[in-house]
Amino acid sequence: MASDTPESLMALCTDFCLRNLDGTLGYLLDKETLRLHPDIFLPSEICDRLVNEYVELVNAACNFEPHESFFSLFSDPRSTRLTRIHLREDLVQDQDLEAIRKQDLVELYLTNCEKLSAKSLQTLRSFSHTLVSLSLFGCANIFYEEENPGGCEDECLVNPTCQVLVKDFTFEGFSRLRFLNLGRMIDGVPVESLLRPLSSLAALDLSGIQTSDAAFLTQWKDSLVSLVLYNMDLSDDHIRVIVQLHKLRHLDISRDRLSSYYKFKLTRKVLSLFVQKLGNLMSLDISGHMILENCSVSKMEEEAGQTSIEPSKSSIMPFRALKRPLQFLGLFETSLCRLMHIPAYKVSGDKNEEQVLNAIEAYTEHRPEITSRAINLLFDIARIERCNQLLRALKLVITALKCHKYDKNIQVTGSAALFYLTNSEYRSEQSITLRRQVIQVVLNGMESYQEVTVQRNCCLTLCNFSIPEELEFQYRRVNELLLSILNPTRQDESIQRIAVHLCNALVCQVDNDHKEAVGKMGFVVTMLKLIQKKLLDKICDQVMEFSWSALWNITDETPDNCEMFLNFNGMKLFLDCLKEFPEKQELHRNMLGLLGNVAEVKELRPQLMTSQFISVFSNLLESKADGIEVSYNACGVLSHIMFDGPEAWGVCEPQRGEVEERMWAAIQSWDINSRRNINYRSFEPILRLLPQGISPVSQHWATWALYNLVSVYPDKYCPLLIKEGGMPLLRDMIKMATARQETKEMARKVIEHCSNFKEENMDTSR
Repeated sequence: MASDTPESLMALCTDFCLRNLDGTLGYLLDKETLRLHPDIFLPSEICDRLVNEYVELVNAACNFEPHESFFSLFSDPRSTRLTRIHLREDLVQDQDLEAIRKQDLVELYLTNCEKLSAKSLQTLRSFSHTLVSLSLFGCANIFYEEENPGGCEDECLVNPTCQVLVKDFTFEGFSRLRFLNLGRMIDGVPVESLLRPLSSLAALDLSGIQTSDAAFLTQWKDSLVSLVLYNMDLSDDHIRVIVQLHKLRHLDISRDRLSSYYKFKLTRKVLSLFVQKLGNLMSLDISGHMILENCSVSKMEEEAGQTSIEPSKSSIMPFRALKRPLQFLGLFETSLCRLMHIPAYKVSGDKNEEQVLNAIEAYTEHRPEITSRAINLLFDIARIERCNQLLRALKLVITALKCHKYDKNIQVTGSAALFYLTNSEYRSEQSITLRRQVIQVVLNGMESYQEVTVQRNCCLTLCNFSIPEELEFQYRRVNELLLSILNPTRQDESIQRIAVHLCNALVCQVDNDHKEAVGKMGFVVTMLKLIQKKLLDKICDQVMEFSWSALWNITDETPDNCEMFLNFNGMKLFLDCLKEFPEKQELHRNMLGLLGNVAEVKELRPQLMTSQFISVFSNLLESKADGIEVSYNACGVLSHIMFDGPEAWGVCEPQRGEVEERMWAAIQSWDINSRRNINYRSFEPILRLLPQGISPVSQHWATWALYNLVSVYPDKYCPLLIKEGGMPLLRDMIKMATARQETKEMARKVIEHCSNFKEENMDTSR
């Protein structure tokens, strides 16, 4: 079970300050530029956290607005100290790095910051004397600068600026730089001359960079401990250079097997060379490679004995010469990962859950193309088998979805995996905090990616949560997203069905403030549009029934939403549905339940007072649809209309007395022990019909309703009736001369039921 450890005070304060920059840390200069308050000094631990959390919030929280001049808060190193910051995506621009150029940065990670241009290369020089670790991974444009083309004036008018590759920048002066990541750098940058000034590199990542001559790497043969050449087209010459780097502890020559045709094949000889020449090797990644020769032992030899990580028993022959097991061995999408004896503590592969999780963990940050395939394997495990490392799996998928918010493959596979990882089978193992993180990334996916599969997966995943309780912390946001999905122009029936179901659940059992807020978002209008579309198509399906049910729920004790229903032709749709689908019992129940809510609003009842509506309600009194529910709800609507008195009866036909007789007959036909398909949160609309003599039949309907509910569901409705003051109202009604004798008898039984319940449940313990 994951723990529900509360957030640290540091985390809470950081989040609050970032959401309230103007008023906590800074103030607005000229109503635009943020400036730090002059009496504030922040050490590096706090400054680093503020910047890194800011980046996280911008990328992961939809309700967080980035501030254009945020980085200007850290422009003066006398009051703020930055040392280790990680910036990513389009959030970061040239002026942001320029704002912090006076800081003595030790670690600067820039990941997929495609808005950075060659201006930022010059800014990097400001950090040259302190920088130890630098990543420019995926910063595709940082080696480009804009230049006015000379010559043709016409060309200048069409293209006033053009991108020119910067080739003269080097890391001259970066004397302390030890860790450098240039992964996915654009073609044409002269890597060798760029890196030549760095005398003692310890770690280098050249992922996706193609260089036919790797001999320049030998200048760091006495210092380089980590080398990543992911997706580099290798040759025998590259291997000869690599094995000279005798200090290497981590070597990654993996590749994406789907990216392109790859000539180089790994042989038994190459693996043997790595083992012989690289004696310090602790981590090796050869994922995606085709193994040319048979590097494994015979099947008979492999199956002998228990699974072992001892090199001497290795199923991969070249690795028997290892002095000790590797800490990590990347074998994802290779045949070797399925062998029995692999000499490594941690293996990435596709053989089992452990290997798949290791792959997701290893490749998420920089290799979404590999990660999506690994998550797809996890999806199959969670769907077909049981996931044994649930918490780890959930956290890894959440991280991948956050990290690659705009990657279609990650969003599709990740959202699908979440559906299976959050189902009821695993619920007891998940903390509130973790489940909230799942909800956040699901909503991020719905917001950022309008692709049908992602939307469907996200909606299905939300169905795994207790609604509305678990979604209440994001109540407004989730409703807005669902309503946008329910735009009738969208034709995907499955998404509509799930989204309407979610909308219905979200407005059931919430307070009236929530319902009113959702109504103002367009909930009522959206449901009516869906109903209208279904009517035009002459289809009564789950979308139609759920839409009416949702309207029933959202209008409960919410006059504004009831009025909205009437204003947007709700009554016409009610009549049309009744005519088009005369046999649909559940539809009738939902519609009459909704109209019962409308009838409870005194100011709206005159709109129901037409011959057509009264005739329809009267005829429905004799309906046997859905047990007594349709008849009961029709009688409820008429009871509230009757309550307004004879002078409010503004129609000649049908006559008030005639309708009253039909109501008495309907009530007497109902079985008092009927089980109900209804849920009252409050008896207030019913109780207001008791202390009056103007409509005895309304009084009788209200008393029958109470008697039925406290008889059939005493545990739920006896306490509610007592709490809301129903007992004295019933006693007063019994004394009224206008009340019918049978109504009084029923009222006495209600009082008796509640009194007995109260005595039985009285706490007598001392």
